[in-house]
Amino acid sequence: MNDQIKQIADRLKGLRESLDLSFQEMAEQTKRDSEQIKQYESGNVDIPMNFLFEVAQQFDIDTSTLISGEDARMDNYFLTRSGKGTSVERTKAYKYQALGSGFKHPKAQPFEVTVEPNDKEIYLNTHKGEEFNYVLEGKLLLKIKNKELILDPGDSIYFNSTIPHGMKALDGKSVKFLAIIM
Repeated sequence: MNDQIKQIADRLKGLRESLDLSFQEMAEQTKRDSEQIKQYESGNVDIPMNFLFEVAQQFDIDTSTLISGEDARMDNYFLTRSGKGTSVERTKAYKYQALGSGFKHPKAQPFEVTVEPNDKEIYLNTHKGEEFNYVLEGKLLLKIKNKELILDPGDSIYFNSTIPHGMKALDGKSVKFLAIIM
């Protein structure tokens, strides 16, 4: 597994230990199985972004702290220059670039997401809150529960993110979109 995921896994473990929580207690508070928490902390499996977002909400920390290991410092504004956001490549298929990682206690988490084409099934996930996606380039297949929607550049969607959802790049090309998780 890549080094970034290992570092995030170490921060996740450090958070659990600093809160003096057992695997079981962390699992109960995040509505996960304790074995899944152990797997995430091992650094040997991909840690879904929605899980990191939920952990941050549950324990009142910034998602960017889990991702980058740095505390947000800005409370008036935070500028992210093109291509300079905190980047996490979860797998070869997904790359997240945090666009507001330096802002303290944000009410939303903006990301530029790149999805690479692949032949795998769409993995559906859920997380608390709502999500807004705006396609910048490429053609995106977004599955929400049993509904499949195709989004082209300039298309956007706002949805309840507690409903199972997932995405896939179409036409053998990468897709870039803005995702705002609230």
